[in-house]
Amino acid sequence: MQDALTILQKLRRPKLLMRAARIGAAEYKRVAHLPRLLGYGRMPKHSEAILRLIEIEEDLNALRKAGESAYNLLRHIDVMIAIVGEARDLRASQPKPVS
Repeated sequence: MQDALTILQKLRRPKLLMRAARIGAAEYKRVAHLPRLLGYGRMPKHSEAILRLIEIEEDLNALRKAGESAYNLLRHIDVMIAIVGEARDLRASQPKPVS
């Protein structure tokens, strides 16, 4: 199984969606955002949260591509903000290589 950051590197989405996600990620607060997206209860580790968010995002992206009326752009942006924020936090929590 691939790790969360490798999966994210392969993710291709519209530039405007990604730009909105990067801007929103500056204000991302894990404790406030994740429960609303993933449900309340135990707070998952960053990599687990990313994988769960990617599943949600893939469903939203399929709706977007199909032009479905059930597609919710604001929810898609919210999920992408969480993915970008979690990826940033995961990278920050990893030990830096010693050179």
